[in-house]
Amino acid sequence: MASSKMVVGLCAAGLAVLAAYAYQAQREPRGPAPAPGATSTPVAAAAPAAKPVAVEVGEVRLVAMPDEVSAVGTLASSQSVMVRPEIAGRVSAIGFRDGTEVGKGAVMVRLDDATQRAELAQALASLELARSNATRTEDLFRRKFVSGSARDQASANLRVAEAAVELARARLLRSEIRAPFTGVVGIRRVSIGDYVKEGADLVNLEDLSSLKVDFRVPESNLAQIRTGQSVGVTVDAYEGRSFDAVDEAIDPQVDAQGRALLLRARIDNRERLLRPGLFARVRLVLQDRPSVASIPEEALIPTAEGQYVFVVDEGKARRVEVTTGARRQARVEVRSGLASGMRVVTAGQIKLRDGAAVSVVEPAAPSVAGR
Repeated sequence: MASSKMVVGLCAAGLAVLAAYAYQAQREPRGPAPAPGATSTPVAAAAPAAKPVAVEVGEVRLVAMPDEVSAVGTLASSQSVMVRPEIAGRVSAIGFRDGTEVGKGAVMVRLDDATQRAELAQALASLELARSNATRTEDLFRRKFVSGSARDQASANLRVAEAAVELARARLLRSEIRAPFTGVVGIRRVSIGDYVKEGADLVNLEDLSSLKVDFRVPESNLAQIRTGQSVGVTVDAYEGRSFDAVDEAIDPQVDAQGRALLLRARIDNRERLLRPGLFARVRLVLQDRPSVASIPEEALIPTAEGQYVFVVDEGKARRVEVTTGARRQARVEVRSGLASGMRVVTAGQIKLRDGAAVSVVEPAAPSVAGR
C-alpha cells in the first residue's frame, strides 16, 4: 500500500510541473501581429545573382596532323668500305690526308713495287722473243721449211708470253690501292715503311653524299607502307631540327622474332652535317592529313564514360562530348563534337557545370625567374 501511494504521488507531482510550464509559455509576449494581407510565413531574403566563373579558353583550329609511326635506327654511309691490300708488301707512299675527300680511282696507298716491275720487264722481254719466233716460223711455214705443228707451237708460245705480261701488269697494279668511289677517308692505321699483309686494314672510306637509316615498324602497319613515303629523322646532335628522308626499300620478309618489318630510308647529306653511326629517331609518315580539327590538350576532361570539353557559347559553358584521335605538340585531334572556330575552356573547368555563366580572362603571363 505504501509503494502504491508513493507512485501516485510522483505522478501527481510530474503533472503539476508540466501544467506550470504550459501556463508560463502561454504568458510569454508575442511579436507584433502581421499586417493585413501579409502571410504568416517569414519571407526569405532574395539570393544574390551567381557570379560568372573566370575561365581561360582556346580555339578549335585546323592543323596538319599526319598519320605516322615512330621508330629508332642508326645512320650509315651510302657506301662504306675498309681499304685493304690484295698483296703483301711494304708501304712506300700514302696519297691522302686523314679526314679529307678523295676521288674515285685516286691512289690512296702505294706498296713497294720493285719486284713487280722486274717481273713485268721479264715478261715483256719474253713476249718480244715469242713474237719474233712466231713471225719467223710463219715465214718459214709459208716457204714450206717447217711443219704446221711448228707454226702452231710458236703461236701458242706467243699467246703464253702475252698472258704473262698481263699477269705481271696486274700484279704491279695491285701494289697501288685506289679509291673504289668518291668519299671521305678516315684515320689511317698504317705509316710509310710499315709491312702489311694481304687483307690488312689500312683506312676506312665513307661516301657521305647521302646517308641511309635502317629501322623497324610493327607488322600491323604493313598495309600502309610503300616506297617513296616521307620520313623525318632527328638526332641528338641537332636538337630541334628534323632532316627529310625518303623510304626507298622495304625488306620482303617480316622478322618472325620481333614481328617487325625492316625499312631503309635515304637522307640527302650534301651539307655534310650528319655522320654515320649517329643514333636517329625516325618518323614515317603513313598518310598526309593537312587539315585536322584540334584542341589544346588541357581542354580535354576524361571520365569513365568518355571524354568531354566545355564550350563557351554566348557567355555560358556548354558540356560537349568529343571523340579524339592523334596527339601532336600539345594538341589533340577531335574527330566529332566540335567545329573549327569554337572556343573551349582550357583552365577553370573544375568550377564549371553545364549552363554556368563564364567570364573569359587572358592566360596568366609566365613568371620570370629571379624577378
